[in-house]
Amino acid sequence: MKIAIVGTRGIPARYGGFETLADQLSERLVQRGHAVTVYCRRPFTKPEDVFDHRVRRIILPTLASKHFDTLVHTFISVLHLIFTDAEAVLICNVANSPFAWIPRLVGKPTALNVDGLDRKRRKWNFLGQWFLHFCEILSALTPSRIVTDARAIQDYYWERYRKRSDMIAYGAEPPITSNHLGDFGLSSRRYILYVARLEPENNPELVIKAYRSLGTDWPLVIVGGNPYQPDYVRKLQSLADNRVIFTGPVYGDGYWSLQKNAGVFVFAGEIGGIHPALVEAMAANNAVLYLDTPANRETARDCGISFHPDERDLATKLEQLIVAPERLRDLRERAKSIALEVYSWESVVDQYERLFAEMRA
Repeated sequence: MKIAIVGTRGIPARYGGFETLADQLSERLVQRGHAVTVYCRRPFTKPEDVFDHRVRRIILPTLASKHFDTLVHTFISVLHLIFTDAEAVLICNVANSPFAWIPRLVGKPTALNVDGLDRKRRKWNFLGQWFLHFCEILSALTPSRIVTDARAIQDYYWERYRKRSDMIAYGAEPPITSNHLGDFGLSSRRYILYVARLEPENNPELVIKAYRSLGTDWPLVIVGGNPYQPDYVRKLQSLADNRVIFTGPVYGDGYWSLQKNAGVFVFAGEIGGIHPALVEAMAANNAVLYLDTPANRETARDCGISFHPDERDLATKLEQLIVAPERLRDLRERAKSIALEVYSWESVVDQYERLFAEMRA
C-alpha cells in the first residue's frame, strides 16, 4: 500500500506522542513492504537527521505559532498529497479534522487519530476551546474512519456522537541502550522521574510542590519543555529546590536510560487517552505512580498506584514507595509484563495495517 501520514511535526520524533507514532509506524510499515510518506514541518527537521530512508519525507513550511502551526502545515500538506499516489491517509490530531474531507474528494480514504479531548487542556483560552470543540464535532463527520487510543475516548465518541471508532493503543519498545545517567549525575534506581510537556494539564506544579515536602535525597528529574510558553517553564524552575533537575527535552538513548534506571515514575497528565510517556515507563520496567483518571487507570491497569490531584496524597505515596524496595520491584515486574502483552509496537502496527487495508478495499 501507499500510505501518507499527516499532521505531526515529522520524523525523527523530537516533540511528542504523535511524532513517535509517525516514526514507529512509518519505519515498521516500510519493513513490511509498504510505501510510506511522512509530512514534516521545516522547523523540526535537520540535514543530519537519522531516520529510515526508505520512508519518504515531504518537508513543507509552517507558521511557528502555537495557534496556527498545526493548522497551516496540515492544510498545505493535504493540498500537496491530493496530487500524489497515496492510497490511504492517516491524519493525526483532532484539530486537523477540518481538512480530513479533502483527500476523500479525490478518492483517498482518510483515518483521523483524535488523541484525547484536546479542548479540555488548560493552555487554551475560550476561543481555543471553542474551536477545538468545533473540531471535535467535525471529527465525527469528515474522516473515513476515526482512531481513538483509549477505551474511555472510544466510549465518549459513541455516547456523545453515536460514532464508532477503531481503538488502537499507543506502543512502546525500549531499545537496548547504553547508560547515560552520568550526563546528569544520577544513581540508578535512586531518583524520581517525571516526563511530560511542561503544560498546566500535565500538573508539573503539583509534582514539584509535593516533592518539596519530602525529606528524601532522591532527586526529582523533570524531562520535557515547552517552546511555546517559556515563561511557564521559568515559573516551574522558580518553584523547585536544588534537588530538582530540569533536563529539558531528551530523546533516544538518553531518554531510555532515564526511564530504565528511575526509582519511581510519576505521571500526572489529566487530559488524553493512553499516554506515550506512561506506556514507555511501563515498558522500561518502571514503578509507576499515576494521576487517577479513567484513561490512566485503563493504561496502567493493576501495575501502578494512583494518586488524587492533591499534593499531600502524592507526597505520602511517594514517601511510602521510596522506603519500600520490595514493593517497587513488584510494581516494576507487573508494569513490564503488561507492556509486553498489550503495548508492543508490532501489535499496534498490525492494527493500523488492517485499518489501511480495509479503507483501501
